[in-house]
Amino acid sequence: MSHENSTLLPAVRSFLSAPKQLLIGGEWVDAKDGRTFATVNPSTEEVLVQVAHASAVDVDRAVVAARTAFESPSPWSKMTPRERSHLLWRIGDLIDAHAEEFAQLEALDNGKRVEAARDGDVAISAELFRYFAGWATKMEGTSIPMSVPGREFHAYTRREPVGVVAGIVPWNFPLLMACFKIVPAITAGNTVILKPAEQTPLTALRLGELLLEAGVPAGVVNILPGFGDTGAALVDHHGVDKVAFTGSTEVGKKIAAAASGNLKKVSLELGGKAPNIIFNDADIDAAIAGAVLGGYFNEGQCCVNGSRLYVQRGVFDQVVEGVAAAARAIRVGDGFDPASHMGPLVSKEQHEKVLGYIRGAVAEGAVLNAGSADAVGDRGFFVAPTLITSVNEQMAVQTDEIFGPVVTAIPFDTEDEVVAAANNTVYGLAAGVWSQNIGTAHRVGARLRAGTVWLNTWHADDVTLPRGGFKQSGWGRELGSFGLDDYTELKTVIAELR
Repeated sequence: MSHENSTLLPAVRSFLSAPKQLLIGGEWVDAKDGRTFATVNPSTEEVLVQVAHASAVDVDRAVVAARTAFESPSPWSKMTPRERSHLLWRIGDLIDAHAEEFAQLEALDNGKRVEAARDGDVAISAELFRYFAGWATKMEGTSIPMSVPGREFHAYTRREPVGVVAGIVPWNFPLLMACFKIVPAITAGNTVILKPAEQTPLTALRLGELLLEAGVPAGVVNILPGFGDTGAALVDHHGVDKVAFTGSTEVGKKIAAAASGNLKKVSLELGGKAPNIIFNDADIDAAIAGAVLGGYFNEGQCCVNGSRLYVQRGVFDQVVEGVAAAARAIRVGDGFDPASHMGPLVSKEQHEKVLGYIRGAVAEGAVLNAGSADAVGDRGFFVAPTLITSVNEQMAVQTDEIFGPVVTAIPFDTEDEVVAAANNTVYGLAAGVWSQNIGTAHRVGARLRAGTVWLNTWHADDVTLPRGGFKQSGWGRELGSFGLDDYTELKTVIAELR
């Protein structure tokens, strides 16, 4: 284990100096069977620290702790909405106070640039707590008039927490995705068991320390690092009332099937293969910049990235040349290097997968306008930003979610043609349209089957906006006021007035 990076904060060095445990019932504990796993720096391939690997026994311990914390008369059940609001705000402030520490841990464990982690992931995580702090006091019901001749009733609805929530999150935005699950769940009064991705458990564990420091009662948030066996035990457990999952469509289908055992609620944000459509009349410079951001943001490891670029034939060559030139100018390197524009992919497995797709496309006759089918450097999981042309709609590089810095570009002639091609996918998470004709932009945007559609921009987002997918990109919505719906039960109360 090496931590020779001279820029590491003392707090980060201290955090990495000891093995990481499970958080169960407000206590840091070893896995019952003593198992651990190594988490690795994807820039250097060095082991950072050993992390406890939760088993089914540990899952059961966490479910008991979460259930105990949820049930009245626990301190959590007695906490008023205003007290919950103040607690959420306090956590947001604590995240801000430790922003550089979180950013460095994220860069070490995930590979992304420190600046990107600090200004994006960490800042938004803090804002999530503050935004939902306002909703804690606004979980309101509705009075509904009844029409029963000769009798009088008072009928109303209540929003109540679901219970014990299992949050299972991916490795591309580790801290942010953890907050996506924890924040709305506890805002509504639930308790949570979080399983971070095995590739990136560190910021979730550091967040757990801050939650305890902020005063979150024991058992309200439990954190169980582990692999697929840990997640499966959570999904199968009849003491879990809801599963909130972000990840691949393949795993999402397995979760949906397994959750049927006790018909637990399920919300899913799954895969994407977003079409990015550029018309002849677009602001071409802006569209090129948007295509670069949409394709290569977060090392391409983002489910709403615009990996399928469709360009009207009149500007196709110009756009391809512009995107390729920008891709070639992106400097790939360690996330701690200020000169780097893009870090590595998260793991050796992901590295080999992405390079495999590029090599497969070349073998089928595709052309690399930027990038390479070879690894960048002799250590670390680096891939050059890649732009591929001469592809067809049947190639795997065009149909599959690659989750790397790989963009394909295909020309089109008519609006109907491109809408049909854009919608010809099992996914429906995001899409984009570039046109200076407001009618074209809004008309095409309305025809695209996706949960988020960007017009003349990409990756514009806010914690107030709902996000989720059509088709096999998921169930339910996260964030905004809509993000609370899946964490509450709606109860109807009827009283006869005599």
